[in-house]
Amino acid sequence: MHILPYMDAALNPYAPGAGIRPPAMVGRDAQLTEMTTAIERTRHHLPSRPLCLWGLRGVGKTVLLNALRRQAESAGWLTASLEAAPTPGERALVRQRFARDLISAARKMNVVHRHALRRALGSIGSFSISVGVAQVSLGATPTAGRADTGDTVQDLTELADDICADLIERGLGFAIFVDEMQDLDDEFTAALVTTQHKANQEGWPLFVVGAGLPGLPSRLSGVRTYAERLFAYSEIGPLPPDEAAVALTQPAAAQGAAFTTAATDRLVTASSGYPYFLQEFGKAIWDVAEDSPFTAADADRAVHLGIAALDSGFFPARWERATAAERAYLAAMATDGEAGSVTGRIADRLGKTVQALGPTRAQLIAKGLVYAPERGQLRFTVPGMADFIDRQTG
Repeated sequence: MHILPYMDAALNPYAPGAGIRPPAMVGRDAQLTEMTTAIERTRHHLPSRPLCLWGLRGVGKTVLLNALRRQAESAGWLTASLEAAPTPGERALVRQRFARDLISAARKMNVVHRHALRRALGSIGSFSISVGVAQVSLGATPTAGRADTGDTVQDLTELADDICADLIERGLGFAIFVDEMQDLDDEFTAALVTTQHKANQEGWPLFVVGAGLPGLPSRLSGVRTYAERLFAYSEIGPLPPDEAAVALTQPAAAQGAAFTTAATDRLVTASSGYPYFLQEFGKAIWDVAEDSPFTAADADRAVHLGIAALDSGFFPARWERATAAERAYLAAMATDGEAGSVTGRIADRLGKTVQALGPTRAQLIAKGLVYAPERGQLRFTVPGMADFIDRQTG
């Protein structure tokens, strides 16, 4: 079979994978504009609300978070990022990684903006040492008695105070980007929320951007009740059909290939607009098509191949984390499809009481497999999970 140059696998433009930026990033203009506005308002010494991005797995939250960070860095801001970990044993490592990222960012800033952090370097050093970073080389002596108490709330507040004091005169900001924020421990979560609250009161140019699963907003308000008013909450959901079509067709067009309308419609429908699925199906149709434009028959084969790829990686990564009892609970949920389940009906199907199943439900929420949109209700955090379970248990 002759493969046209633009059908070469090496030129396949689609990029399914965790955190990989898609070739056509569409449908996120509102959040990108909000970051642009925050940067401009900071330049004029005006406050902006921090952002909380939430949504299901596979909607591109990490990709968007990284794009927002690039915007801030391009504007000259000091940025630091951290990815929360679900296990208590990694708590110290999360803090150390955050400190190391902050050290690296501070070094870069002092190269680009010479001596921009002349007063804050000592505090960055003392904070880093307090969380267990053995060696800190910033060209400044750690500031004794500043951001070094071991109390995360106090230390992070003092750190932000000192950093922002250096940046505010230049019209620059300090942004902290937190991925998988629902897995961040209570102490660090409280420290970030409290520090942001203090920054708002004092006029510091601090901007916390968190991203996580749908339960994140309630998690934040559970740690600090004022968090519900502190953040600008933004649901990151599936793309509407017209934008999903662009996410599919634009990368192919850049390589000289095209879709028939029927092929586009087939893949958009099969993906339900979820960005990760669009990338998986886009990759598949490129691999199976013999010519361009891609046809409805190509799309049918791509859906079959794409689902097989999802069933070998994306879904099992979640399913295999569940115990036998938890899988039985998930299977009982799958009966209701993607719309969500009432916990009482799940209990009836399993022949148990809601109370007896409480620990199982709590563990599934803790593992990030389900979330509770309302009291007495549950939904999967992974789109398409109900269909996957049916394929496994049917």
